[in-house]
Amino acid sequence: MKSRLVDQVAKGIAWSTAEKVCSMLLQMVVSIVVARLLVPEDFGVMAILTFFTAVALVVVDSGFSQTLLRKESPTNDDYKSVFVFNLAVSVALYLLFVALSPLLARYYDLAIIAKIAPVLFLLLPLNALGIIQNTKLSREFRFGALSRINFVASLVAGVVAITIAVCGGGVWALVAQRLSIVAVKSLLLWWRGDWRGEGAFSGSAWRAMAPFSFRLMSTDIVSAVYNNVAQLFIGKIYSADTLGYFNQAQKIKDLPVQSAVLSVQTVTYPALAKIKDDAEKFAESFRKVLLINIFVMAPMAVGMSAVARPLFEVLLGERWLPTVPYFEVIALAGVFYPLSMVAYNVLKVHSNGAIIFRLELLKKAIMTAVLAVTIPHSTMAIAYGLVAMTVVEFVVNFAATRRYTQLSWWQMVRTLIPSLLLTVAMYAAVKTVGYYAVAFAPIYLLLTQIAVGVVVYAVGAWVCRMEAFKELVVVVKGLLKR
Repeated sequence: MKSRLVDQVAKGIAWSTAEKVCSMLLQMVVSIVVARLLVPEDFGVMAILTFFTAVALVVVDSGFSQTLLRKESPTNDDYKSVFVFNLAVSVALYLLFVALSPLLARYYDLAIIAKIAPVLFLLLPLNALGIIQNTKLSREFRFGALSRINFVASLVAGVVAITIAVCGGGVWALVAQRLSIVAVKSLLLWWRGDWRGEGAFSGSAWRAMAPFSFRLMSTDIVSAVYNNVAQLFIGKIYSADTLGYFNQAQKIKDLPVQSAVLSVQTVTYPALAKIKDDAEKFAESFRKVLLINIFVMAPMAVGMSAVARPLFEVLLGERWLPTVPYFEVIALAGVFYPLSMVAYNVLKVHSNGAIIFRLELLKKAIMTAVLAVTIPHSTMAIAYGLVAMTVVEFVVNFAATRRYTQLSWWQMVRTLIPSLLLTVAMYAAVKTVGYYAVAFAPIYLLLTQIAVGVVVYAVGAWVCRMEAFKELVVVVKGLLKR
């Protein structure tokens, strides 16, 4: 059983990582092309509406997909009950947001919001159609199918967005991209999934799942609000252009960070759930996930910050250079955000959801204070505040895991410190090259800095015989053999 689980997890991570890397590269190409054709204000408008879609998507799911993943043996009645609930909530929210869109357009003095909202918010019912199929494929460890579906959906959406942007569609290119990726994904999920709506809606089955699900939903809503709330204030207090620059910095950062996080999160949650009763194995698995995450994500996030200016000059052009200061700061959030999500998975596996909600209230109370100080000050202050919160979130999440795992604070610190110190050395080397090679053309400067960073980090890990380096080599060799 354990050997089979290891095989499933390894294959799942391999498929998920491959898909996320391919999708990341695809989305990067699409983002570059579209950003060169649109203006910052277009991205600012979409960022405002993203706040509402992010919160609404959490409400549509309401935590039931995580409950079904965790449940021992869900029945068709369980699936049908959640499906009906998801669809009903999505339609109700769609009608509500469309009715409110004229008020939102007047509040921001952006008439285009009222025009695109009825189209964009269609992604709510479209997303609801695929939640159960996605959940079932995840339960069955069919991550190869999920990976192919996600990549095809990203490809189709990218082609649609570029076509509309080239034709002068402006912000409609971004709307079509969001809508297309959800529609295509739901369609393919129904094609590849084996559930066809069997079962009947059961009030008792729904009520049995509701308490844990709603606790997760409450937590996720709070997170969704605070992850996107700064956009609402930037768009109102400053300008849509400023919001466009800020949002572009977040998007470019999220391409590699979110892809890496999701590729591991998607697989490790059901895997950790299967070994939750083996305390020693669970603690060691938790530690090794943290170990590999920090080893991979810290140099990636810090490296992006170090090469920010030549990166934007090469990829997006001079029009987007005002984004660089924001990106240099926001990219650093990629160091601790993945770690906090790993700890969050541990809490989802072991707790009944109540502690998660209380922790979110604590973290968001701190975040409220941070935003209250930074928002009136400047957009750059907001960026620093968001990075600081990723550190706070990890510390709080890890503190809560101590009641469920044997992993101590000292073990955690010893796990993270080597990679963090090596990352600092890499950053210093990359910035030094940038200082002395400033006369290089942007493309050559970027390539030189990346090469120096990779060499310094890889050689340093090998010379120091770092545990994370050895573990990563073992994982890669195992995946290649399979």
